Amino acid sequence: MMNNDFAVIAQHISKIYRIYDSKGDRLKDLIGLKNAGEDFYAIRDISFSVRKGEIIGLLGLNGSGKSTLANMIAGVSVPTKGTLTVAGKPSMIAISSGLNNNLTGIENIDMKGLMIGMTQREINALKNDIIEFADIGRFINQPVKTYSSGMKSRLGFAISININPDILIIDEALSVGDSTFSNKCLERINSFRERGKTIFFVSHSISQVRDFCTKAIWLEFGRIRAFGLTDDVIPMYERFIRTYNGMSAEERREYKMNLPH
Repeated sequence: MMNNDFAVIAQHISKIYRIYDSKGDRLKDLIGLKNAGEDFYAIRDISFSVRKGEIIGLLGLNGSGKSTLANMIAGVSVPTKGTLTVAGKPSMIAISSGLNNNLTGIENIDMKGLMIGMTQREINALKNDIIEFADIGRFINQPVKTYSSGMKSRLGFAISININPDILIIDEALSVGDSTFSNKCLERINSFRERGKTIFFVSHSISQVRDFCTKAIWLEFGRIRAFGLTDDVIPMYERFIRTYNGMSAEERREYKMNLPH
């Protein structure tokens, strides 16, 4: 049973994808003629618990599993192994996350609201606030496929932040767009923090994680390298980054191969 103090509990979760060298190998594997594929662990056997109201930064190099973990917490995907328990309604903010490129901005607002169980009346009550926050002008009535990445981020953020989630997952959404919009987003996120919401913050900006988050999870190629207070985790991660950036390509391959499996 989920402890009422906790927002997220992960117990030995893994996310495994099957990768193939060719389409032919994929087909052979699907029909059982040949075990041609290879398992790739985007997340490998990790466990952690997050209390309600904590703000968790997710740190790591590209390919370390940050977005994979964020997607599982948001309910976009599920673990291949293990148990992930999420208390309350999650909402994810990522560039174009959950947006249908063939629908207009307005239609995407309706679709996203209906997908999380809102009634049309509830959606309509929030629609003006969402449109005002996104501030993309006449593009709100155009197909999302015509949007820039910045406009997609604006709309995705405006939808996700206005549906009042219990758990907010932000995946690099503040890295796109102008500083004025980013500051407006941070103000709204801070209001969520003041109301005791749980927040997961994925960012390559160490300074943002340091300033904004109470704790940090450092992921390294699918595993948790460290989890604790930001003041403890960030210095370790910064030392690692300096060392890793000084490695040659061959040294990086060797380092990755020598990690525990």
